[in-house]
Amino acid sequence: RLKEGGHINKSLSALGNVINALADKAKGKKIVIPYRDSVLTHLLKSSLGGNAKTTMIAAVSPADTNFSESLSTLRYANRAKQIQNAAVVNDDPNDRLIRSLREEMQRLWQQLKNRDEIKTEM
Repeated sequence: RLKEGGHINKSLSALGNVINALADKAKGKKIVIPYRDSVLTHLLKSSLGGNAKTTMIAAVSPADTNFSESLSTLRYANRAKQIQNAAVVNDDPNDRLIRSLREEMQRLWQQLKNRDEIKTEM
């Protein structure tokens, strides 16, 4: 369990580093985002600053004994709030090609139908 806890703490620390780097990048700084520092950040790469709409929830305690923990959580949430995602519509080029070919088929079928109608009138 101790080893597992160490891995979890390492991943959460790496996530904090990624969030800090993304917040700095949103301010205009040229920075390399350390996504590869942990499996967690590598998996969350597209959700953090990528092509996704992401919601993060910060849970704080109203107890005064947890003040420092709550303050740390709020600072973390504030940094996460500064991240700007660059969402774009996922448009597969193959889908575009298929759509175009289907439209062409419709047009050609209509031309054949019109041609047959002209022949029957003669």
